[in-house]
Amino acid sequence: MPVNIKEIKSNADKKAFVDLQFKLYKNNPYWVPPLKAGELKMLMPEHNPAFEFCDAKFWLAEKNGKIVGRIGAIIHNLSNQKKNEQMGRFTRFESIDDKDVADALIHTAEAWIRSKNMLGVHGPLGFSNLDHQGVLVEGFDQIPSMASEYHHEYYHHHFERLGYQKEEDWLEFRITLPDVVPDKVKRVSEIVKQRNGFQVVNFKTKQEIEAYTDKVFAIFNQAFDGLFSTFQFNDKMAKFILDKFMPILNPKYVKIILNREGDVCGFIISAPSLSKALQKAKGKLFPFGFIHLQKAINHPVEADLLLTGVFPEYASLGAPALMMSELYQAYIDNGIKWVETTGMQESNHVAIQSWKSWDHIQHKRKRCYRKML
Repeated sequence: MPVNIKEIKSNADKKAFVDLQFKLYKNNPYWVPPLKAGELKMLMPEHNPAFEFCDAKFWLAEKNGKIVGRIGAIIHNLSNQKKNEQMGRFTRFESIDDKDVADALIHTAEAWIRSKNMLGVHGPLGFSNLDHQGVLVEGFDQIPSMASEYHHEYYHHHFERLGYQKEEDWLEFRITLPDVVPDKVKRVSEIVKQRNGFQVVNFKTKQEIEAYTDKVFAIFNQAFDGLFSTFQFNDKMAKFILDKFMPILNPKYVKIILNREGDVCGFIISAPSLSKALQKAKGKLFPFGFIHLQKAINHPVEADLLLTGVFPEYASLGAPALMMSELYQAYIDNGIKWVETTGMQESNHVAIQSWKSWDHIQHKRKRCYRKML
């Protein structure tokens, strides 16, 4: 039977786009469903400020009268300007394991990207490096963090069959915490603190965190500037991201570091793991989803390490290690046994080396592919 590709336009189309993944991963014990309301907002220019500097279209694939696949395409103008290149992105690919469906979806995205005078395609990539990024290529028997991805194993095989080649990999780690922070880590942290005059700021309320958000995004923009698929967040994007992540934060697991003069020079943001709670919520806050999420936020046994950022001039002075030590002490004090990291570029050897003092495994890998048109 032929595959019919339909551009999404109506609210019903957008809902079908979001709902498809819930059908494709039904009864999969590893997939972590997103909240449907948040996914819908990402498709809407009136909610997602990235549409101010991105062009995007989304499509559904139908076969035998059923929706069997989806894909989006993005022209990220800020990223292209930064890198001085003409690349489009494919995003949010989901499909049954069917060659014709995968081909039709990818070719549709490529055709639209080509019509925009782009020279190549890479992905999966989203509207930012804090949006959907990469396809899972290792770790199909692992539950991801809420800020990461899970995909069927056949996805990346279809991409490779269609001529896509590896561009970038992200590694993810699982850390098993000891009962106490190792003495060596404590000693090094104390030396770093005294030598550089660093102060660590701890938080009790989200309101206290909000007082530092502007400075955190200033560090984010500078510290992440050289990393793959990043761009400078403006105030609207910063607020959009803040509104998304602030509700899930527990202030105990956010740390700010000040330099000798009292200026903010780094941050580390972690959150209680919501992966299993999101599985129970099944994409909805109501009527009972919020109960599962609130329980996970207030009484976690696992945590997700979301973001670490330090002004470059302080990175070599031990600031990241100091913040991590302080954060791990908070984990241990509050009964957290395991930590999941989000993706780290495999070339980011300094960040990867930060786990050497802890019991850890590298258990998941995501990949961005690239193809010239």
